[in-house]
Amino acid sequence: MKPLKEGADESAGTGEVAVADAGHWTPALSRSVMLRHDRVRGTDLLLMPERVVVLRGSAGAVLRLCDGRREVAAIVAELAERFPDESGASVATEVPQFLGRLREEGWIR
Repeated sequence: MKPLKEGADESAGTGEVAVADAGHWTPALSRSVMLRHDRVRGTDLLLMPERVVVLRGSAGAVLRLCDGRREVAAIVAELAERFPDESGASVATEVPQFLGRLREEGWIR
């Protein structure tokens, strides 16, 4: 499971959610960000003022769970159920890192 946006600069920050923060953080899209599915391209997009980010892999599935009610641990558990072929350790590691990177960008809060 690699829920990264295309063109992601993995050297920019660690993108890790602090352990104390991860258990209680309930991520949600920032007010100026919308998640949409592009039927023509068959991919999910993050729409922002004057910017569009094309998502790949399971990034859209991860962000659909970021509703401000689920904590990161609940999101990880839901994705582990949805994608049983993925390593549970992989999901538990990659999803919080992905969400942390999006938080650093200001795309989720």
